[in-house]
Amino acid sequence: MAKKFIIEGGRYLKGEIRIRGAKNAVTKQMVAALLAPGKSVLNNVPEIGDVEITKQILSSIGCVVTHRKEAGILEIDASNLSTHIVPQEYSGLNRIPILLAGVLLHRFGKAEIPMMGGCDIGPRPLDFHLEGFRTLGADISYENGAYHFKAKRLAGARITLPFPSVGATENLMMAAATAQGTTEIRNAAIEPEIVDLALFLQSMGAIITQETDRTWIIQGVGELHAAQHRVINDRIEAASFAVSAIATRGDVLIRGADQLHMLTFLNWLRKAGGEFETVEDGIRFYGVHSKLKPIAVETGVHPGLMTDWQQPLVILLTQADGMSVIHETVYENRFGYAETLNRMGARIQLYNECLGGRDCRFRNSGHKHSAIIQGPTPLKGASIEIPDLRAGFSYLVAAVLAKGRTEISGVNYIERGYDRVVEKFQALGVPISVVE
Repeated sequence: MAKKFIIEGGRYLKGEIRIRGAKNAVTKQMVAALLAPGKSVLNNVPEIGDVEITKQILSSIGCVVTHRKEAGILEIDASNLSTHIVPQEYSGLNRIPILLAGVLLHRFGKAEIPMMGGCDIGPRPLDFHLEGFRTLGADISYENGAYHFKAKRLAGARITLPFPSVGATENLMMAAATAQGTTEIRNAAIEPEIVDLALFLQSMGAIITQETDRTWIIQGVGELHAAQHRVINDRIEAASFAVSAIATRGDVLIRGADQLHMLTFLNWLRKAGGEFETVEDGIRFYGVHSKLKPIAVETGVHPGLMTDWQQPLVILLTQADGMSVIHETVYENRFGYAETLNRMGARIQLYNECLGGRDCRFRNSGHKHSAIIQGPTPLKGASIEIPDLRAGFSYLVAAVLAKGRTEISGVNYIERGYDRVVEKFQALGVPISVVE
């Protein structure tokens, strides 16, 4: 029988938790470690499914990976990579295989990458990755369910991305670190997790500069060396627990929550009536006396409101007094979880139209990428299944809010990206149990 979470709702969160490294940073840094023979060490590593999957992928091509989970330390010895072929069995598990293209080209002059996977939140095509690699001089073909890359050595080039794609920026940044000459990536993503990748690459010997107007300049070097790095804390997890505290009228201190990296989220949280205070090692979020108010907000690339903050924010707005609007501009299929929340008592309506002023790629596309949330609405327990990672945490928050018992299946999505989530909710007073 598949694992399920059972939650007795109608509770408020109270207590203290500590978050660790970001899912969206650590897996990319695990890949970057392959650019240099030797043993690189990552600290502050979360215990999540995507780290486990990435460990398996790296091990399958010859890496020796040691994970001291309690200490949050991951050692990656890339001295003896044995193959340029990522096994087909890892196709569809997550988005990591495509990020191996640059490091395998550097080590072998060729790479074979199976088709990608990940959460079903929109197509997330590989066009930006492939065109970027072709611009750097790689020869790319597709056959038998895999992409085949070839290049004796990549050559620096000017690349302008059609959209500030996080994955494409990371991939091209790693590839450019050892390319011959200088690479300029324009209209690039500049999220804190990408800056953290740049810091790790710099520690390995890369020369990387962040310029104005969303531009990265990478001066290629002949070789990199192993290094140590502390992974940036997970701002998505911090925001998710913050919303949980306020929506349930609770009081939670989140150790490791970083005000700098949560600046935009905190502003919108305050506009919605959420209360918080910064402390030396984190942020305290409390909703005991909060008067939640409706807001109209659009997601966007950094420094905008990140798309992964959208789902927990929707849960909060189901408890606000009035009508809120959220316009999703990053992924076209991000509201797939709304129907389930409506079954639990929420009142969420989805629209094809762009309900916002931001220039949107999905205008007139037919995708339901805008939502109107009417609150406050009491939620009730239900039997629900998680469709993707970020929606999964929102279902957890909804279950804690809801009166009665909620049974959640598909919890592997949550475990992919949230460190010890059951233990943390239990520490905050939530009756949550795991049924195998």
